Amino acid sequence: MYALGRQGRSGFLRHGVGRLGAGSALGVGLVALGALAMAPAATAVTPDTATISFDCGSWGSGSATLKATQDGTAATISVSTTAISAPIDIAANSVDSTLTLTKNGSDTATFTGSSNPAIPAGGEVSTGPLDGTVAAGDSLEGKSLQVVVLGITATCNATSAQSPGPFVF
Repeated sequence: MYALGRQGRSGFLRHGVGRLGAGSALGVGLVALGALAMAPAATAVTPDTATISFDCGSWGSGSATLKATQDGTAATISVSTTAISAPIDIAANSVDSTLTLTKNGSDTATFTGSSNPAIPAGGEVSTGPLDGTVAAGDSLEGKSLQVVVLGITATCNATSAQSPGPFVF
């Protein structure tokens, strides 16, 4: 083995080692390129925006716009709804929200968070992004929204199907 690695022993070996080194680098480069080609593409949820109607009991009823994003298995949904209006000014990041969605037609998934913009008295409630976890192919459709503001809970139940359809991750 030592004799094969010594320079000057054979022109073939000397040049062969050089070519093997270049070939190895090329091979590694091709393997890396193949790995990049085989890597999963950035995932995207479709549709990324949908509407749904909610009935919030004595708090009111109306429509909501849901906006979804995805980054791998992490997903977020933001909600803006006319179904609930703020009775007083609500400070930013003071609304605890849980959005429950039907998952693949039978299970449920929940998205939760305490992020919201400041909401003026009489303004519609916006909350999110609400965080959740998804798997490739999950189909999620809004089922209910629970909003807790100043210790008061408003629960809204979907009264229509999500349009244009469920989120598919």
